[in-house]
Amino acid sequence: MAFSVNTNAGAFLALQNLNSTSNSLKTVQSRINTGLKVASAKDNAAVYSIAQKLRGDVSGLTAVKSSLDRASSTLDVGIAAGEAVSDLLIQLKEKAVAAKDTGLDTASRSALNDDFKQLRDQITSIVSNADFNGTNVVKSGGSNVTAITNANGSNSISISAQDLSLGGGNVTITATTQISTATTAAAAVTAIDASIAKVNTALSALGSGSKRVDLQKTFVNKLSDSIQVGIGNLVDADLAKESANLQSLQVKQQLGLQALSIANQAPSTVLGLFR
Repeated sequence: MAFSVNTNAGAFLALQNLNSTSNSLKTVQSRINTGLKVASAKDNAAVYSIAQKLRGDVSGLTAVKSSLDRASSTLDVGIAAGEAVSDLLIQLKEKAVAAKDTGLDTASRSALNDDFKQLRDQITSIVSNADFNGTNVVKSGGSNVTAITNANGSNSISISAQDLSLGGGNVTITATTQISTATTAAAAVTAIDASIAKVNTALSALGSGSKRVDLQKTFVNKLSDSIQVGIGNLVDADLAKESANLQSLQVKQQLGLQALSIANQAPSTVLGLFR
């Protein structure tokens, strides 16, 4: 074995091993601190690229959830208004049937007619105030309810508006319908029966649309969760494993320091040759 005070091969080798251990230790500490085994492109460019694309999909699905939530709330308000209109029509029918009685005195018929008009006008009040976020699905000329359903916004659900206003497509009684005579009361009963049937059909359409939106919300939530789990499988660190690696590398680092110290002492043995 050659001795040299100019070149200490053992120290170089020990230093290389110590640097390698220090780099590994730095990597493990980073994984423990962040909880990620792939925190940047330099860790694993391919996996990082895939994870970033999936994160973009999750972000898009967050917007989808918001869109579906708005659609669901709008439909809930519309359905509540439709149910109220349906209840009012039933009360109107009771008043109109009572007013068909030809034996009613003038005062009783007038009282029934006054009640009828108040209930009739309440339909207008309910329909005109059934707004959510500026969208009314039950007024005359109401807006269809639309929601995006995928991460890039290329697909959507659309639920048609239902006109529940007086004299509209589903409520055939008008703002001037009265029951002041037995004849007008009989005509009102016919119109109210038709209105009840049409309003029930409109409510069925809104209810089915709301159910569809709810099903899509459930699917989107599950899809988002599944993608996030997939991202975790790609980039999350196994902290139990990394903890074990940390302890192992710390011991290895200490041994490396001792090996470097021993290697640095080797040239001093040359002095023994001159004694």
